[in-house]
Amino acid sequence: MPASLLLVYAVVFGLAALGNGLPAFDDHPGQLYRLHQVIELGWAPWRLNPGWWAGYAELQYYPPGAAWLGAVIHTASLGALSVPRAYESVVWIAWMLPGITTFALLQRVLGNGWLALPGAFVALTLSAGSRSGVEEGLRWGLVAARLGWGLIPLVALSLVDWVEDARRAPLLAVPLLAAIVLVHPAHTPAALALLGTGGWIGNGQKRQRVKQAAIVAALALGLSALWLFPLLAHLRMALPLAWGDGSLLGVVRQMGRPLVGVLALTQVAAWISTRRSGDTPIRWLQAFTPAVAAVVALDALMAAAVGALWLPADRLVDSLLLALVIGASLGVPGLAARLPRLGHAGLAIALIAGAVLLSPGSPEPALTLWPTRGQWPTYDEVARGDRLDALWQALREAPPGRVLFLRSAVRLDYRPEWWRPHSHITALTPIETGREIINGTFTHPSPVAGLLYTGSAENRPITVLVEERDGVSLFGRPLDSLTAESFRAWADQLGISVVVASEEDAGRVAFLEAGADFSPPRTIGPFRVYVARAPRILPQRTGLQAWRLPTTSLAGWRAAGFAYSPLWSAESGGRPVPTRRGAAGMLEIEGPRGASDITLHHTPGGAERIGVLISALSVSVLAMSAVRRRGRSDVVAPAHRSDLPHPRP
Repeated sequence: MPASLLLVYAVVFGLAALGNGLPAFDDHPGQLYRLHQVIELGWAPWRLNPGWWAGYAELQYYPPGAAWLGAVIHTASLGALSVPRAYESVVWIAWMLPGITTFALLQRVLGNGWLALPGAFVALTLSAGSRSGVEEGLRWGLVAARLGWGLIPLVALSLVDWVEDARRAPLLAVPLLAAIVLVHPAHTPAALALLGTGGWIGNGQKRQRVKQAAIVAALALGLSALWLFPLLAHLRMALPLAWGDGSLLGVVRQMGRPLVGVLALTQVAAWISTRRSGDTPIRWLQAFTPAVAAVVALDALMAAAVGALWLPADRLVDSLLLALVIGASLGVPGLAARLPRLGHAGLAIALIAGAVLLSPGSPEPALTLWPTRGQWPTYDEVARGDRLDALWQALREAPPGRVLFLRSAVRLDYRPEWWRPHSHITALTPIETGREIINGTFTHPSPVAGLLYTGSAENRPITVLVEERDGVSLFGRPLDSLTAESFRAWADQLGISVVVASEEDAGRVAFLEAGADFSPPRTIGPFRVYVARAPRILPQRTGLQAWRLPTTSLAGWRAAGFAYSPLWSAESGGRPVPTRRGAAGMLEIEGPRGASDITLHHTPGGAERIGVLISALSVSVLAMSAVRRRGRSDVVAPAHRSDLPHPRP
């Protein structure tokens, strides 16, 4: 019954929030675009995606797990579920996963579904400023963060038997840990904390448990090496996104909500009442919260000492909130013992009611209990309201070249604040039109994105969201200070033939209107479209990851028309052509003398091949270990069967 109630609530909420069509609020269109990349370019994360930012290996520098999950759903349905429908399925999974996995873990540990229900309900509906919560992880479209968050209780569930009796390494935890790395690495420290505390606290010989934990962690990292190893090898190709407040004070402020405080106090009370308990899983999960808190505090102190880190502390807070939910739930059996008249069902209802009373807050509630009408817009609503079909038709008809969007998103209401409701639906322009774009999507780690945000493609943290720059600056300069000459230089480097501005930018784009490079604007809905009088010739695609440059007789170094990547190679007449990274983060080649065709290839390098090899070896080791364990079980099991014939006296 408690599981059914949780499931019914999740389905009804999901139908109200997600049942009207493809979600398009905030980041959702960009996440859908990544799924399109997997379907069109293949699963290899190092494949160059030419659609955004002058070419970027999109899924090498952003965790590919969520896009891979959507591709699995699309492929398993034999195409019956279209790419958008497969993405909707991923969003539904992301919505329901934290509640279901938390319920399964707590029911296993507490032994009662009613006692598990309050914690599962809070995990399902939690927002509280969490990147993985309902508001940001679901409504805003940070789907990967919520998926990884929902896997943490599943990792804990896979470790419970091992903690109780640590004779064998918990091999089931290996693919789950690897999945967290591939879906959202910010949750990896929490998963490793579960493994580490389990090795330290669990039953059995401590040295053996720690050794088993190290083997599990190594195999999990090995499984994810096909993505993780090349990422670390080419980390300078991804600019850190450090726009949140990762300081220790910022973390404390983020957690300063009444419900979070009550969860913390409840966990302390539960720890005091169970500190002498012989129940090892209870003691282990009680240690989970302080372990994650120590990781968050250490990360914040390190960031203060050395600058921005790749896993800022504000991203790790999500795991700490979930640890508090799990830890506080361990005190529910004690309450049930003290309040026997309520019964388990009555106590569960009372605790949920208490959490609901503590949920209000600003700018987002601690718990999102019901989707607010009008705040979950669909693709069809946004496309119809902003006349995107007409915009995309105009872009299809424009001269060759890339499309520059002066703004990252389209507004969904008329408030002046940068954080007003918006949709990055223009991120789907390459899918809808076949045209490559610059900007028009969320804050991005590519060097060319850094160039547009700050005027420099050097590797340094992006500390201001792109929405805060919309209509304010471009290439690091105030929008109204750009001249036609300075913009022409950027347009030449990036191959821009169309600029899409907003009606709000009228009077501030003299660099487009004062010169002779662009025709007068065409107004389409809220957009002002400026088309160049001359086309920009970009490399022509000749294969899955191959392009041919326009023929020229110019010798020496020249622009190739793509952003730089360490995986680029060039050839002419069967001979290699030197390549290098330009000052603006663009690829340059040294063309030979005389007219000749030059072909560009974006192919895996040494780091990519080593990563695949490590993953293949890890899969082999894991498979052999599982087969070996199964063989031992088959040999031992008959001696313990109660239905074997007994010898006669």
